[in-house]
Parts: sequence; structure tokens; C-alpha cells
Amino acid sequence: MAQIFGEFTEDFSNRSEFLVLGFSPSSLPIKLRWKTNGLSADFLGDYVRNFFPGDTSANINKQAEIAAAVSFIANELLENAMKYSDESAEQPINLEMHLFSDHLIFLSKNSVHQDAIASFQSYIQEITTGDIGEMYINQLERSVTNEEEANSGLGYFTMIMDYEATLGWKFEQAQTNGHATIVTTMVQLPLS
Repeated sequence: MAQIFGEFTEDFSNRSEFLVLGFSPSSLPIKLRWKTNGLSADFLGDYVRNFFPGDTSANINKQAEIAAAVSFIANELLENAMKYSDESAEQPINLEMHLFSDHLIFLSKNSVHQDAIASFQSYIQEITTGDIGEMYINQLERSVTNEEEANSGLGYFTMIMDYEATLGWKFEQAQTNGHATIVTTMVQLPLS
């Protein structure tokens, strides 16, 4: 049975376009693909830019803002998915982007280590119920004193605070490997 946290929807009936990128663990280890995250994220930003008119300077600015937001969110999702994926599960990593008239939905899917699920779900509970502003400031302060924690969690906070995104997660057993758990991270980005 799936466990849902935060704002998570599976209604894609009103989307106009979608794009799915998949990364197979069998052709090249996922960790070696790290350098391609930025290229993939920028591709998605450029792809979405084409769905917005660029006929005035205000529209050109809007295009650039949307492309930058898409690139940032896609990069963060890919980095997290690759960093925390359970390579032994041999499950692909997917990044999906769905375009709606008033928002975008991103979905990243990856396997997760069994021993990391409880702490990750606890962290998610903090994000979904805590004071994001306070958590963001505390994380920034920790990053100044501890370089290992420099960016830990800042991506999610930035999505929420800078882009007004809503986040959700779904944990479920893999269909092809019943011992693997798949986490789907959903980011909903308003376009208004």
C-alpha cells in the first residue's frame, strides 16, 4: 500500500504536454551521470520556454523566469534522486514534467534504501508540518558552520519559498522488484 505525504495528486487529465526522461541503471551507473543533471534540467527549462509567448519584454522576462525555475527544480530533483537512489535495486530513475494551463507538475521517481526510509519520512513530516521560513534560516546557519550540511534540504526550502511550489511524496513497492521501495517526489509549480 502506498504512503502519501504532503500535496500529492495523480490527476493528469487536464495536462496539455508532458515529457519523461529516464535514466537506466544498467547502461552506466547512475552516480556517473551526475554531470548530466544540469544539461537535462536546462533542456527541460528550454523546452517549457517554448510554450509561452515571447512577443513583449514582459513576456520574455516571464519566459526566462519560468525556464530558470524549471531548470532549478529539475536539477534539484535529479540530484536528490541520483544521490539517494538504491543502486542495488537496479531500478531506473525517471523525471517527468507535466504542463497544465496554470501550473507545472514535476515527478521524480527513484528507489530508496530500506534503512533510509524512516528518517526520510520523518524529515518530510517536518517539512510538511513545520515553519518553513524558520527551518530555512536554521539550515542556512548550519551550512555556514558545517560544510557537509551546506546544501542539505535547501533545495526543497528554496522551491517552497522562492517559487511558491507545493511538494508531495509517495512511497510504494516497486512493481518489478517487490523488495525495492520507490519514492515519487512531486513538485507543483504555479505559473501565475
